[in-house]
Amino acid sequence: MPARPVHRCRPPWNKGLLVGQKKPLEPKHVWSIRVRLEIVRSMRDLAIFNLAIDSKLCACDLVKLRLDDICSGTNVRRRATIVQKKTGRPVQFEISEQSRNSVEALLPMLRTTGSRYLFPSRLHASPHISIRQYARLVHRWVKSIGLDSASYGTHSMRRTKAAQIYRKTGNLRAVQLLLGHTKLESTVRYLGIEVDDALSMAEQIEL
Repeated sequence: MPARPVHRCRPPWNKGLLVGQKKPLEPKHVWSIRVRLEIVRSMRDLAIFNLAIDSKLCACDLVKLRLDDICSGTNVRRRATIVQKKTGRPVQFEISEQSRNSVEALLPMLRTTGSRYLFPSRLHASPHISIRQYARLVHRWVKSIGLDSASYGTHSMRRTKAAQIYRKTGNLRAVQLLLGHTKLESTVRYLGIEVDDALSMAEQIEL
């Protein structure tokens, strides 16, 4: 019998790519990106960036935010509640003054176009920006301040404020609620907490 031809293995899809959890932004990075977006007067991008940091929402929920989700008439609320697509559970988030100001700057344009969505797409086929469009924006933002875009992604935006809250308080339960996780173990994995971190916290507790 003739020998079967030897097929070379296909190279893995992630060859040469950095995979795994994406880094959260540091406070200095957040400040730098905000300044750059303000300088170029990119009101839409600034509103997306600020709300992404505040809301800690997954990309699929962020891109579908509607005006009614965060606005009461002409005013932007200080807090909002969104039902997450993946879990079907509601999650609350704060809307900082910076986010409120950036969204309020968009409202006249949004009301002129009649869009129900906070971040309408510039493509007629979609009523709001896509997750892929959002991901491209994130890569553009981090590259603009000299960071390696391969190390950051949409989950970096979700993790940024959560990571800071954990660093300053060590309160995993609070972070779990803010991220809308059903299990604390999910929050531990999401934040990338190491055993040494957990032991350091335990050593500070005396019973």
